[in-house]
Amino acid sequence: MRIWDLPPKKLCRAHLLGEHRELHAIWSVITKGKKGYACHPETLRWRGKLKALYGRHEALVREMTGRGYRHRSPLPAWQAKGLGRQSVYVDWPKEQVRILRSKGCDCHV
Repeated sequence: MRIWDLPPKKLCRAHLLGEHRELHAIWSVITKGKKGYACHPETLRWRGKLKALYGRHEALVREMTGRGYRHRSPLPAWQAKGLGRQSVYVDWPKEQVRILRSKGCDCHV
């Protein structure tokens, strides 16, 4: 489970679509009180920051649309509350770049 803190345009197809799927899972855990992954560090860092998570989702959607994907899973804007900026990291962005480089995928990092 990971939400990258890098521009979506840098992500390869697999990481872009995977992050979108995982973002929806985190959103669901937080907004619906689901138990699965409720204590995961990635979920915990987004608590109280649904506005920021919503913004990340919209950035992913813009990139997906730009690549020709059809997006059919909007988030409810009325739930996007709390802080609008994320400042807590599981891994710092420089480390995220290292992680992506080590995967040998098509990410542009």
